[in-house]
Amino acid sequence: MKFFMIAGEPSGDNLGGALMAGLKELAAPGVEFMGVGGPAMAAQGLVSRFPMEELSLMGLWEVLPKYRALKERIAQTARAVAEAQPDALITIDSPDFCLRVARQARALNPSLRTIHYVAPSVWAWRSGRARKMAQVIDHVLAILPFEPPLMQAAGMSCDFVGHPIVADPVAGKAEAAAFRAANGIAPDAPLVLCLPGSRQTEVSRLGPRFDEALMRLRDRVPEIRVVIPTVHGVSALVHDMARRWPTAPVVVEGAGEKRAAFAAADLALAASGTVSLDLAANNVPMVIGYDVAPLSRFIIGLMLRTDTVTLVNLVSETRAVPEYLGRNCQPGPMSRALYRLIEDPEARAEQFAAMGKTMERLGRGGEAPGLRAARSVLAAISSGPRPR
Repeated sequence: MKFFMIAGEPSGDNLGGALMAGLKELAAPGVEFMGVGGPAMAAQGLVSRFPMEELSLMGLWEVLPKYRALKERIAQTARAVAEAQPDALITIDSPDFCLRVARQARALNPSLRTIHYVAPSVWAWRSGRARKMAQVIDHVLAILPFEPPLMQAAGMSCDFVGHPIVADPVAGKAEAAAFRAANGIAPDAPLVLCLPGSRQTEVSRLGPRFDEALMRLRDRVPEIRVVIPTVHGVSALVHDMARRWPTAPVVVEGAGEKRAAFAAADLALAASGTVSLDLAANNVPMVIGYDVAPLSRFIIGLMLRTDTVTLVNLVSETRAVPEYLGRNCQPGPMSRALYRLIEDPEARAEQFAAMGKTMERLGRGGEAPGLRAARSVLAAISSGPRPR
Protein backbone atom coordinates (compact mmCIF):
# COMPACT_ATOMS: atom_id res chain seq x y z
CA MET A 1 0.00 0.00 0.00
CA LYS A 2 1.42 3.37 -1.04
CA PHE A 3 0.43 6.93 -0.13
CA PHE A 4 1.66 10.25 -1.52
CA MET A 5 1.25 12.86 1.23
CA ILE A 6 1.68 16.63 1.21
CA ALA A 7 1.81 18.97 4.21
CA GLY A 8 2.75 22.63 3.92
CA GLU A 9 3.08 23.90 7.48
CA PRO A 10 3.90 22.66 11.01
CA SER A 11 0.30 21.95 12.04
CA GLY A 12 -0.23 19.92 8.88
CA ASP A 13 3.05 18.11 9.43
CA ASN A 14 1.85 17.04 12.89
CA LEU A 15 -1.43 15.79 11.43
CA GLY A 16 0.47 13.91 8.77
CA GLY A 17 2.82 12.30 11.27
CA ALA A 18 -0.07 11.03 13.40
CA LEU A 19 -1.94 9.76 10.33
CA MET A 20 1.17 7.95 9.11
CA ALA A 21 1.57 6.29 12.51
CA GLY A 22 -2.08 5.19 12.36
CA LEU A 23 -1.71 3.81 8.84
CA LYS A 24 1.43 1.92 9.83
CA GLU A 25 -0.44 0.38 12.76
CA LEU A 26 -3.46 -0.66 10.68
CA ALA A 27 -1.81 -1.46 7.34
CA ALA A 28 1.69 -2.61 8.39
CA PRO A 29 4.02 -3.98 7.22
CA GLY A 30 3.41 -3.08 3.61
CA VAL A 31 2.76 0.66 3.75
CA GLU A 32 4.98 3.15 1.91
CA PHE A 33 5.01 6.94 2.11
CA MET A 34 6.36 9.65 -0.16
CA GLY A 35 5.72 13.36 -0.67
CA VAL A 36 6.36 16.62 1.19
CA GLY A 37 6.41 17.18 4.93
CA GLY A 38 8.34 18.30 7.97
CA PRO A 39 9.99 16.72 11.00
CA ALA A 40 6.91 14.90 12.34
CA MET A 41 6.37 13.13 9.03
CA ALA A 42 10.10 12.51 8.66
CA ALA A 43 10.02 10.73 12.02
CA GLN A 44 7.52 8.29 10.49
CA GLY A 45 9.73 7.64 7.48
CA LEU A 46 8.91 10.33 4.92
CA VAL A 47 11.77 11.77 2.89
CA SER A 48 10.47 15.17 1.82
CA ARG A 49 10.96 16.05 -1.84
CA PHE A 50 11.76 19.67 -0.86
CA PRO A 51 11.70 21.73 2.36
CA MET A 52 8.17 22.14 3.67
CA GLU A 53 8.97 25.72 4.71
CA GLU A 54 8.77 26.78 1.04
CA LEU A 55 4.99 26.42 1.38
CA SER A 56 4.53 28.17 4.74
CA LEU A 57 3.13 31.40 3.33
CA MET A 58 -0.17 33.17 3.95
CA GLY A 59 -1.89 36.08 2.22
CA LEU A 60 -1.78 37.35 -1.35
CA TRP A 61 0.95 39.90 -0.70
CA GLU A 62 3.22 37.27 0.85
CA VAL A 63 2.70 34.74 -1.96
CA LEU A 64 3.08 37.05 -4.98
CA PRO A 65 6.91 37.40 -4.87
CA LYS A 66 7.26 33.59 -4.84
CA TYR A 67 4.42 32.79 -7.20
CA ARG A 68 6.58 31.54 -10.08
CA ALA A 69 8.59 29.22 -7.84
CA LEU A 70 5.44 27.87 -6.18
CA LYS A 71 3.82 27.28 -9.56
CA GLU A 72 6.80 25.19 -10.62
CA ARG A 73 6.70 23.24 -7.35
CA ILE A 74 3.02 22.47 -7.98
CA ALA A 75 3.80 21.07 -11.44
CA GLN A 76 6.80 19.07 -10.18
CA THR A 77 4.79 17.58 -7.34
CA ALA A 78 1.83 16.67 -9.55
CA ARG A 79 4.16 14.86 -11.96
CA ALA A 80 5.71 12.99 -9.03
CA VAL A 81 2.24 11.88 -7.89
CA ALA A 82 1.41 10.61 -11.38
CA GLU A 83 4.69 8.71 -11.61
CA ALA A 84 4.26 7.15 -8.14
CA GLN A 85 0.74 5.81 -8.85
CA PRO A 86 -0.19 5.72 -5.14
CA ASP A 87 -3.29 4.16 -3.65
CA ALA A 88 -4.26 7.69 -2.68
CA LEU A 89 -2.98 11.25 -2.70
CA ILE A 90 -3.48 12.65 0.81
CA THR A 91 -3.20 16.43 0.98
CA ILE A 92 -3.09 18.06 4.40
CA ASP A 93 -4.38 21.59 4.87
CA SER A 94 -2.46 24.26 2.81
CA PRO A 95 -5.21 24.26 0.16
CA ASP A 96 -3.66 26.91 -2.08
CA PHE A 97 -0.83 24.52 -2.86
CA CYS A 98 -2.36 21.12 -2.16
CA LEU A 99 -5.55 21.44 -4.19
CA ARG A 100 -3.65 22.74 -7.21
CA VAL A 101 -1.43 19.68 -7.01
CA ALA A 102 -4.51 17.46 -6.72
CA ARG A 103 -6.10 19.07 -9.77
CA GLN A 104 -3.01 18.61 -11.94
CA ALA A 105 -2.35 15.10 -10.63
CA ARG A 106 -5.98 14.12 -11.30
CA ALA A 107 -5.64 15.45 -14.86
CA LEU A 108 -2.64 13.18 -15.37
CA ASN A 109 -4.38 10.20 -13.72
CA PRO A 110 -8.20 10.46 -13.66
CA SER A 111 -8.52 7.32 -11.50
CA LEU A 112 -6.39 8.80 -8.69
CA ARG A 113 -8.03 8.63 -5.26
CA THR A 114 -7.74 11.97 -3.46
CA ILE A 115 -8.20 12.64 0.26
CA HIS A 116 -7.90 16.00 1.97
CA TYR A 117 -7.20 16.29 5.69
CA VAL A 118 -8.78 19.38 7.33
CA ALA A 119 -11.96 20.73 5.82
CA PRO A 120 -11.88 24.28 4.47
CA SER A 121 -13.39 26.78 6.88
CA VAL A 122 -16.42 27.47 4.68
CA TRP A 123 -18.39 28.34 7.82
CA ALA A 124 -16.14 31.41 8.14
CA TRP A 125 -15.60 32.65 4.60
CA ARG A 126 -15.73 31.68 0.92
CA SER A 127 -18.41 29.01 1.14
CA GLY A 128 -17.87 28.17 -2.53
CA ARG A 129 -14.51 26.59 -1.71
CA ALA A 130 -16.16 23.30 -0.76
CA ARG A 131 -17.90 22.91 -4.12
CA LYS A 132 -14.68 23.81 -5.93
CA MET A 133 -12.72 21.35 -3.81
CA ALA A 134 -15.21 18.60 -4.64
CA GLN A 135 -14.05 18.79 -8.26
CA VAL A 136 -10.70 17.23 -7.28
CA ILE A 137 -11.20 15.69 -3.81
CA ASP A 138 -13.13 12.48 -3.08
CA HIS A 139 -13.00 12.29 0.71
CA VAL A 140 -12.38 14.73 3.58
CA LEU A 141 -11.05 14.14 7.09
CA ALA A 142 -12.65 16.81 9.29
CA ILE A 143 -11.22 17.93 12.63
CA LEU A 144 -14.21 20.01 13.76
CA PRO A 145 -17.49 18.26 14.62
CA PHE A 146 -19.78 20.56 12.65
CA GLU A 147 -17.96 20.19 9.32
CA PRO A 148 -19.07 16.82 7.77
CA PRO A 149 -22.56 17.98 6.70
CA LEU A 150 -21.01 20.98 4.93
CA MET A 151 -18.57 18.78 3.00
CA GLN A 152 -21.23 16.19 2.14
CA ALA A 153 -23.53 18.90 0.82
CA ALA A 154 -20.75 19.93 -1.56
CA GLY A 155 -20.42 16.40 -2.95
CA MET A 156 -17.61 14.79 -0.96
CA SER A 157 -17.70 12.02 1.63
CA CYS A 158 -16.45 13.23 5.02
CA ASP A 159 -15.71 11.83 8.48
CA PHE A 160 -15.13 13.74 11.71
CA VAL A 161 -11.95 12.11 12.99
CA GLY A 162 -11.39 14.21 16.11
CA HIS A 163 -9.00 17.06 16.64
CA PRO A 164 -5.36 16.06 17.25
CA ILE A 165 -5.16 18.36 20.25
CA VAL A 166 -7.16 15.88 22.35
CA ALA A 167 -4.38 13.29 22.07
CA ASP A 168 -1.49 15.61 22.89
CA PRO A 169 0.22 14.97 26.24
CA VAL A 170 -0.15 17.70 28.86
CA ALA A 171 2.57 18.44 31.40
CA GLY A 172 1.79 18.31 35.10
CA LYS A 173 2.48 20.56 38.05
CA ALA A 174 5.92 19.08 38.69
CA GLU A 175 7.06 19.79 35.14
CA ALA A 176 5.64 23.31 35.36
CA ALA A 177 7.53 23.99 38.57
CA ALA A 178 10.73 22.55 37.11
CA PHE A 179 10.36 24.76 34.04
CA ARG A 180 10.04 27.89 36.15
CA ALA A 181 13.02 26.93 38.28
CA ALA A 182 15.21 26.09 35.28
CA ASN A 183 14.48 29.48 33.69
CA GLY A 184 14.74 31.60 36.81
CA ILE A 185 11.01 32.37 36.97
CA ALA A 186 9.61 32.80 40.46
CA PRO A 187 6.72 30.45 41.41
CA ASP A 188 4.35 33.39 41.91
CA ALA A 189 5.45 35.53 38.92
CA PRO A 190 2.73 35.89 36.23
CA LEU A 191 4.05 33.95 33.23
CA VAL A 192 2.81 35.10 29.83
CA LEU A 193 3.24 33.01 26.71
CA CYS A 194 3.95 35.00 23.55
CA LEU A 195 2.94 33.07 20.42
CA PRO A 196 3.36 35.21 17.29
CA GLY A 197 2.81 32.40 14.79
CA SER A 198 4.51 29.53 12.99
CA ARG A 199 5.23 31.33 9.70
CA GLN A 200 8.02 33.81 9.10
CA THR A 201 5.56 36.38 7.74
CA GLU A 202 3.45 36.06 10.89
CA VAL A 203 6.38 36.37 13.26
CA SER A 204 7.77 39.40 11.42
CA ARG A 205 4.41 41.20 11.40
CA LEU A 206 3.01 40.25 14.80
CA GLY A 207 6.19 39.99 16.85
CA PRO A 208 6.86 43.73 17.33
CA ARG A 209 3.20 44.42 18.20
CA PHE A 210 3.10 41.59 20.70
CA ASP A 211 6.32 42.82 22.31
CA GLU A 212 4.91 46.33 22.65
CA ALA A 213 1.72 44.94 24.21
CA LEU A 214 3.75 42.94 26.70
CA MET A 215 5.93 45.95 27.55
CA ARG A 216 2.80 47.92 28.36
CA LEU A 217 1.55 45.04 30.48
CA ARG A 218 4.87 44.95 32.31
CA ASP A 219 4.48 48.65 33.13
CA ARG A 220 1.30 47.73 35.05
CA VAL A 221 2.53 44.35 36.36
CA PRO A 222 6.33 44.66 36.70
CA GLU A 223 6.84 41.07 37.85
CA ILE A 224 5.57 39.40 34.66
CA ARG A 225 7.86 37.04 32.73
CA VAL A 226 7.53 36.26 29.04
CA VAL A 227 8.19 32.93 27.32
CA ILE A 228 8.13 32.36 23.54
CA PRO A 229 7.72 28.72 22.45
CA THR A 230 8.93 28.52 18.85
CA VAL A 231 8.75 25.91 16.10
CA HIS A 232 10.97 24.48 13.40
CA GLY A 233 11.30 26.91 10.50
CA VAL A 234 11.04 30.20 12.44
CA SER A 235 13.28 29.51 15.44
CA ALA A 236 16.23 31.49 14.08
CA LEU A 237 14.00 34.50 13.38
CA VAL A 238 12.41 34.28 16.84
CA HIS A 239 15.77 34.04 18.61
CA ASP A 240 17.09 37.04 16.68
CA MET A 241 13.96 39.08 17.39
CA ALA A 242 13.85 38.15 21.08
CA ARG A 243 17.40 39.35 21.65
CA ARG A 244 16.21 42.88 20.82
CA TRP A 245 13.00 42.80 22.87
CA PRO A 246 13.05 44.84 26.10
CA THR A 247 10.83 42.23 27.77
CA ALA A 248 13.80 39.80 27.62
CA PRO A 249 11.69 36.73 26.81
CA VAL A 250 12.81 33.16 27.34
CA VAL A 251 12.73 31.29 24.01
CA VAL A 252 12.07 27.54 24.17
CA GLU A 253 12.14 24.88 21.47
CA GLY A 254 11.10 21.27 21.33
CA ALA A 255 7.92 19.48 22.32
CA GLY A 256 8.98 18.80 25.90
CA GLU A 257 9.89 22.38 26.70
CA LYS A 258 6.74 23.63 24.98
CA ARG A 259 4.53 21.35 27.08
CA ALA A 260 6.25 22.49 30.26
CA ALA A 261 5.92 26.16 29.29
CA PHE A 262 2.20 25.76 28.60
CA ALA A 263 1.70 24.01 31.93
CA ALA A 264 3.57 26.79 33.74
CA ALA A 265 1.78 29.68 32.02
CA ASP A 266 -0.85 31.94 33.56
CA LEU A 267 -2.03 33.57 30.33
CA ALA A 268 -1.08 33.99 26.68
CA LEU A 269 -0.99 36.45 23.80
CA ALA A 270 -1.28 34.36 20.64
CA ALA A 271 -1.72 34.56 16.90
CA SER A 272 -5.02 33.25 15.58
CA GLY A 273 -4.90 29.59 14.68
CA THR A 274 -4.75 26.11 16.17
CA VAL A 275 -2.56 27.33 19.02
CA SER A 276 -5.73 28.53 20.75
CA LEU A 277 -6.63 24.86 21.16
CA ASP A 278 -3.19 24.09 22.62
CA LEU A 279 -3.88 26.79 25.17
CA ALA A 280 -7.38 25.43 25.84
CA ALA A 281 -5.99 21.94 26.41
CA ASN A 282 -3.72 23.43 29.08
CA ASN A 283 -6.37 25.75 30.59
CA VAL A 284 -4.37 28.88 29.74
CA PRO A 285 -6.54 32.02 29.37
CA MET A 286 -5.67 33.88 26.19
CA VAL A 287 -5.92 36.99 24.06
CA ILE A 288 -5.79 36.53 20.28
CA GLY A 289 -4.24 38.96 17.81
CA TYR A 290 -3.75 38.65 14.06
CA ASP A 291 -3.09 40.71 10.97
CA VAL A 292 -2.00 40.26 7.36
CA ALA A 293 -0.78 42.59 4.63
CA PRO A 294 -3.22 45.45 3.80
CA LEU A 295 -4.38 43.98 0.49
CA SER A 296 -5.00 40.55 2.02
CA ARG A 297 -6.77 42.19 4.96
CA PHE A 298 -9.13 44.08 2.64
CA ILE A 299 -10.04 41.01 0.59
CA ILE A 300 -10.55 38.76 3.62
CA GLY A 301 -12.68 41.43 5.27
CA LEU A 302 -15.07 41.39 2.31
CA MET A 303 -15.52 37.62 2.50
CA LEU A 304 -15.57 36.93 6.26
CA ARG A 305 -18.88 35.33 7.33
CA THR A 306 -18.43 35.07 11.10
CA ASP A 307 -17.81 37.50 13.93
CA THR A 308 -14.96 35.42 15.40
CA VAL A 309 -12.11 33.35 14.00
CA THR A 310 -10.91 31.89 17.30
CA LEU A 311 -11.54 28.14 17.44
CA VAL A 312 -12.30 28.11 21.17
CA ASN A 313 -15.08 30.62 20.57
CA LEU A 314 -16.44 28.70 17.58
CA VAL A 315 -16.42 25.19 19.06
CA SER A 316 -17.74 26.29 22.46
CA GLU A 317 -20.30 28.59 20.82
CA THR A 318 -19.23 31.45 23.07
CA ARG A 319 -17.22 34.63 22.64
CA ALA A 320 -15.16 34.16 25.79
CA VAL A 321 -11.77 34.75 24.13
CA PRO A 322 -11.07 38.38 23.15
CA GLU A 323 -9.53 38.80 19.72
CA TYR A 324 -7.96 41.76 17.93
CA LEU A 325 -7.82 41.32 14.17
CA GLY A 326 -6.59 43.44 11.28
CA ARG A 327 -6.44 47.13 12.14
CA ASN A 328 -7.54 46.28 15.67
CA CYS A 329 -4.42 44.22 16.24
CA GLN A 330 -2.74 46.96 18.24
CA PRO A 331 -0.58 46.84 21.39
CA GLY A 332 -2.85 49.02 23.54
CA PRO A 333 -6.09 47.00 23.33
CA MET A 334 -4.25 43.68 23.57
CA SER A 335 -2.35 44.85 26.64
CA ARG A 336 -5.56 45.95 28.35
CA ALA A 337 -7.22 42.60 27.59
CA LEU A 338 -4.26 40.75 29.09
CA TYR A 339 -4.40 42.91 32.20
CA ARG A 340 -8.10 42.11 32.61
CA LEU A 341 -7.30 38.38 32.60
CA ILE A 342 -4.86 38.96 35.45
CA GLU A 343 -7.15 41.17 37.51
CA ASP A 344 -10.66 39.85 36.78
CA PRO A 345 -11.56 36.36 38.12
CA GLU A 346 -14.86 36.37 36.18
CA ALA A 347 -13.04 36.86 32.86
CA ARG A 348 -10.80 33.90 33.65
CA ALA A 349 -13.72 31.73 34.78
CA GLU A 350 -15.59 32.44 31.55
CA GLN A 351 -12.62 31.27 29.52
CA PHE A 352 -12.09 28.15 31.65
CA ALA A 353 -15.70 27.09 31.02
CA ALA A 354 -15.39 27.70 27.26
CA MET A 355 -12.12 25.79 27.07
CA GLY A 356 -13.57 22.78 28.89
CA LYS A 357 -16.56 22.65 26.55
CA THR A 358 -14.25 22.93 23.54
CA MET A 359 -12.09 19.97 24.50
CA GLU A 360 -15.12 17.79 25.20
CA ARG A 361 -16.63 18.53 21.79
CA LEU A 362 -13.32 17.86 20.02
CA GLY A 363 -13.25 14.29 21.33
CA ARG A 364 -11.13 14.29 24.46
CA GLY A 365 -11.21 10.81 25.98
CA GLY A 366 -11.94 8.92 22.73
CA GLU A 367 -9.77 7.06 20.22
CA ALA A 368 -6.65 8.92 19.07
CA PRO A 369 -7.46 11.14 16.05
CA GLY A 370 -4.52 9.81 14.02
CA LEU A 371 -5.90 6.28 14.29
CA ARG A 372 -9.46 7.44 13.52
CA ALA A 373 -8.12 9.28 10.48
CA ALA A 374 -6.25 6.18 9.32
CA ARG A 375 -9.43 4.08 9.57
CA SER A 376 -11.26 6.68 7.52
CA VAL A 377 -8.54 6.67 4.85
CA LEU A 378 -8.54 2.88 4.54
CA ALA A 379 -12.33 2.82 4.31
CA ALA A 380 -12.26 5.50 1.62
CA ILE A 381 -9.89 3.52 -0.63
CA SER A 382 -11.40 0.09 0.05
CA SER A 383 -13.65 0.32 -3.01
CA GLY A 384 -10.62 0.26 -5.30
CA PRO A 385 -9.55 2.82 -7.95
CA ARG A 386 -11.71 5.86 -8.37
CA PRO A 387 -14.16 5.50 -11.27
CA ARG A 388 -13.05 7.48 -14.32
